Amino acid sequence: MTDSISLYSGHNLTVGSHHDPLLDKLVTAINHASTIEISVSFIMKSGLDLLFDALLDALNRGAELRLLTSDYLSVTQPVALRELMLLVDKGANIRVFQCEGNISFHLKSYIFIKSHHDKIEQGCAWVGSNNMSKMALTQGHEWALRLDYEQPDHSKAALEFHHIRQQFDHLFANSLTHSLSHEWIDIYNTRYKKQNPHFIHLITTEAGSEVDTFVPNSIQTEALLALEQTRLNGHQRGLVVLATGMGKTWLSAFDAKQMNAKRVLFVAHREEILLKAERTFIQLNENIRTGRYNGTSKDTEADYLFASIQTIGRQEHLALFDKKHFDYVIVDEFHHASSSTYQALLAYFEPAFLLGLTATPERSDQADILSLCDNNLVFERNLVQGIDDKILVPFDYFGIYDQFVNYQEIPWRNGKFDPAALDTAFATQQRAQHILKHWKEKKLTRTLAFCISKKHADYMANFFCINGYKAVAVYSDSAVPRNEALTALQNGVIDIIFSVDLFNEGTDIPSIDTILMIRPTESKILFLQQLGRGLRQSKETQKDKLLVLDFIGNHQSFLTKPSALLDISSTREIAKRSAKLITLTDGCFINFDPELTQFWQELASRYKTTSIDEYRELKNILDHRPTATEFMQANYRLDKVKQQHSSWFSLVATEEQTPELVHLVKHYGEFLHKGIAQTSMTKCFKAILLEAFLNLDGFTIPPTTEVLAEQSLLVLNRYPELKEKDVAKAEQHCQPTDYRWHQYWLKNPIKAYTTANKNGEQWFSIIDGRFTANFNVEQEDKQQLHEAVKELVNLRLAQYVQRCTKAQI
Repeated sequence: MTDSISLYSGHNLTVGSHHDPLLDKLVTAINHASTIEISVSFIMKSGLDLLFDALLDALNRGAELRLLTSDYLSVTQPVALRELMLLVDKGANIRVFQCEGNISFHLKSYIFIKSHHDKIEQGCAWVGSNNMSKMALTQGHEWALRLDYEQPDHSKAALEFHHIRQQFDHLFANSLTHSLSHEWIDIYNTRYKKQNPHFIHLITTEAGSEVDTFVPNSIQTEALLALEQTRLNGHQRGLVVLATGMGKTWLSAFDAKQMNAKRVLFVAHREEILLKAERTFIQLNENIRTGRYNGTSKDTEADYLFASIQTIGRQEHLALFDKKHFDYVIVDEFHHASSSTYQALLAYFEPAFLLGLTATPERSDQADILSLCDNNLVFERNLVQGIDDKILVPFDYFGIYDQFVNYQEIPWRNGKFDPAALDTAFATQQRAQHILKHWKEKKLTRTLAFCISKKHADYMANFFCINGYKAVAVYSDSAVPRNEALTALQNGVIDIIFSVDLFNEGTDIPSIDTILMIRPTESKILFLQQLGRGLRQSKETQKDKLLVLDFIGNHQSFLTKPSALLDISSTREIAKRSAKLITLTDGCFINFDPELTQFWQELASRYKTTSIDEYRELKNILDHRPTATEFMQANYRLDKVKQQHSSWFSLVATEEQTPELVHLVKHYGEFLHKGIAQTSMTKCFKAILLEAFLNLDGFTIPPTTEVLAEQSLLVLNRYPELKEKDVAKAEQHCQPTDYRWHQYWLKNPIKAYTTANKNGEQWFSIIDGRFTANFNVEQEDKQQLHEAVKELVNLRLAQYVQRCTKAQI
């Protein structure tokens, strides 16, 4: 399985059935061809699914793909054509032969060329009876005769090969062919639905290609009811937490359909996630017109837009859309949402509903992102609940002491180990033998291993091969394509894949039954995503358990792993729990080597009870600077922070020691602490006012009190329970621009902030009708002050919601 592999092997005639299917031969050829030319009379989704990943990988590596199908007898499935549009977006040239009158189109040919410097090195063409359907490619008795290109270029075989390509070219350029587009599919779909249903059923059944009926699983059904209810309650935003493998993307597609959304924006940070999501939405609704918004494609007309946050999150791109352009906005992997690009997008769009999706495991992790969804946690299910509901498989987890690497000696900078030093430490026969020994003792049948670098993956794959096992290294530009490695693992051709970064997010590989973790993991989210690669159920293998072998070192950063598994943050609690028999749920087994529990007990004994120690502990677990809300939700005391450091940001500045934070506390610390963190709040109004002020960029251009009141009600409308509780009945139904609302808001909280308190502190004034800060904010300080105010506003709102919730219990 290297680039020197031939495009083909074996007999020239492929006869089909389980004994000689064409599929594997096509995938091998696709994976090593530089030119791919396919013509088939019809395409079924089931057949396209078998070839899609290989075709996508080919396009990503720069191969040319030309594909010709037809509307002959209106058999080709519209959903397959919609998915083909995803390949068009990647550069494929796909056309449809439109049959007219009595003209038929019954071709089935697959042509592949491997060239170097525009000269053909290898070439082959299968011509026969195989359309693109699962049955035709895997089980059916379908004959395909292969003709091979042979040097020299004027040989008889070469001339015949050229003739096949020329005939393909003639058809591809025929006046009856049309470039595949959403417009063409819309028209065809109408015709397809008018066909005799018995005929369509007969054809699709014979092809083994009936369209799947997708229905929510039990947990998705509960989540859909919760989402419907939260909208009925008046919420405009909400967060759903589902453990990896429980179907977050499908849930969002079901909910978009439940909501009857006409325009949907799906946002993520990785292309793999966006592509998977787009395919999911198409499978559920073949009538939708999807599009991409990323570095290479800027589709502003698609009804369902799948956008890279790195692109659409920039102001110049946001400005191309009306704020209310989308009915429904979905932000996947919402744990990334605290970054500035996500913040800009969340502040800009005003959809009927915004859904945040994440697999983050516990409330201290959710704390800060929850505020971005108006503190509305709609639904939450962790991996234990997924296992209990039979959606995920149970697992046996072994935390093995990584005894041949001293992580204390490896440089640790900005929350990560030095990568070069790790590579050196990992490339030893002692460590590799230690890993191999444990793997041989406990492995099941199909293993996915997570490595730190390409060098590490290559080293481990080579070591396993030398020791008699079939192993490959897979990464972005590896010799073995990802889809080929997965197919080989699925079919038992190889034993283990050593991967780098390719299988963390957006990839479903249900057949994996052994996970090998032989690298540090920066966060709980990443650890759970890697664990989740093997937790999915597999129809093909019927696996009943996942085995996890996790090599853990003598460094506090590895605490993320027991923290994620046991759903706790405290080092003391981790040390205490891990030393005992751990019961997670029925069918699961967790064991840590005694060397690890002893090390964690030593770490726990070093921790004191100061706020600095607690801050450092939480920072290590979260893998980022904790926010004030995260600190509170982790059950650490903010009153102790006040006693020991006078204010939250004084603590942060003391620990982080950045000039910007020190400057922030020196010049604006009084306002942040007394004006926000410690101001009295018998209602939510002050926090709502400040959030509205930030939305209007009030430190740059002070807003009029009318505009501030209007924006405040728009913000308050996103908190229906708080509005009902705190707003007087007479003003409950005010519109944002009503004079009555403006007068109400002037009395409280605008008056509270523009009147000196008993200590003589007055943070704002009304100057020329504008709500203006009583302190000067330098231009270079505005962004950091904005973020600091937002952090404390989030804290005060979270505290207020928590207080109201407790009062109701």
